[in-house]
Amino acid sequence: MSDQKCQEEYIRRIHKVQDYIGHHLGESMSIEELSNAAGFSKYHFSRIFQGILHEPLAHYVNRIRMENALFLLAHRPDKNMTDIAYELGISDSAVFSRAFKNYYGISPREFRREYSKNCKEPFLLSEYNKSTAKKEWVPNLVPVTGQITIETIEEKQAAYVRHTGTYETLAEEYADMVQTLFEGAKKQNLLVKGQNWVLAIYHDNPEFGTESQFRTSLCLTVPDGIEVLEDGILGRMTLAGGLYAVGHFKIRQDEYSGAWDFMYQEWISKSGYVPRNADPFEVYRSIPQEGENAVHEVDIYVPIEPIRF
Repeated sequence: MSDQKCQEEYIRRIHKVQDYIGHHLGESMSIEELSNAAGFSKYHFSRIFQGILHEPLAHYVNRIRMENALFLLAHRPDKNMTDIAYELGISDSAVFSRAFKNYYGISPREFRREYSKNCKEPFLLSEYNKSTAKKEWVPNLVPVTGQITIETIEEKQAAYVRHTGTYETLAEEYADMVQTLFEGAKKQNLLVKGQNWVLAIYHDNPEFGTESQFRTSLCLTVPDGIEVLEDGILGRMTLAGGLYAVGHFKIRQDEYSGAWDFMYQEWISKSGYVPRNADPFEVYRSIPQEGENAVHEVDIYVPIEPIRF
């Protein structure tokens, strides 16, 4: 195996364990379990993980838990501290509170209170921890609107390529990623007319995550019965089923952020639903023509569940 192929295989395995961690945050995950998910020996796995991601395994798991905690505290007022602790695989609310304060320098109750007070101008953690400061929110001058439907979808098999980094670097690499995805899919005979969705899954919440560590998967759904071979280029994942709010938009390239704002800032607060702790994604329904005024037909899927009173 060439050096490049070997490196691609290592990266694919680390992506696989990242997905495993994301799907099992509510559970206690042992080093044996995680190394098995990646297909590495437990004696070497931690060093390999840190070598690929430049972040220790324990720090990574804790960071993902804490970023999910921010989301739940901010957007799930129906969940108390015990609910959130259990959802994140933490033994009780006291342990959760200590872990959160150790990480962010503020208690979860204080964060929730401050976020609620400042929800019209999203609360910045930079007041408490300079390393987690986010860019200031700037409203769209021309609001984007779309039609919203509530849909339940079945889980779907998907082939993917993944980018880790800022959305700016994602934009720079996007065309090459599309080419890699489709060339790999064609090679494996995964393309079935009328049955493949092309989509992008956003694994990290940009409101709370670290920009340089944002994970984005560019995916192609594959019908059941067709095997996706994980070959060092394409990975295989399951697109979560369940209840989604689906925003149907016809927008220009510079209006994507406005479409997301419409879903999260305008629609959901009046809908009787709350965001479910799962990954949102965009499904591309057309291939836009070139040019800054080209119209994109895109559906935005936001995982939801009915609010509990």
